[in-house]
Amino acid sequence: MSRIGKKPVQVPAGVTANVDGQKVTAKGPKGELFFVANDEVSVKLENNTVVVQPLNESKDARAKWGMSRTMIENILKGVKDGYERKLEINGVGYRASMQGKNLQLALGFSHDVVYQTPEGITIAVPKPTEIVVSGINKQQVGQVAAEIREYRGPEPYKGKGVKYAEERIVRKEGKKK
Repeated sequence: MSRIGKKPVQVPAGVTANVDGQKVTAKGPKGELFFVANDEVSVKLENNTVVVQPLNESKDARAKWGMSRTMIENILKGVKDGYERKLEINGVGYRASMQGKNLQLALGFSHDVVYQTPEGITIAVPKPTEIVVSGINKQQVGQVAAEIREYRGPEPYKGKGVKYAEERIVRKEGKKK
């Protein structure tokens, strides 16, 4: 039994939700998103809450039940508030800057890395060692942050590289003489 799937999703104030068969559409101040639920779950809009139920008691239906509810909650929160991920850059000479819509990263390579910002994502660089990725789609924000981090992930000896702001790097001890 899904503990997450049992909870109905409250539609926040300022957001309009519409359920058309398996398609849930949310429209809010930040934009519009939709999610198409799997055929093994039923989605209903009842007095300003979205209720997700499995159609049968199969293992597959129960697995998709909680996931569908979470995806609906994510689109409702995304169109109201949006999502953001903060990245930090550590290392001598490592820095980031915006060049038009593109993110330019100096990460110790012989060349600068230029990351093109995808549609629907906003990248800001408040400090040369800080990157803020924001948007309304939670999956897309996380994917862009992961792609930027992938260029030079944090290494465990000196802690140099690009890391998430909340990430804690477990440091290793270097060689002994």
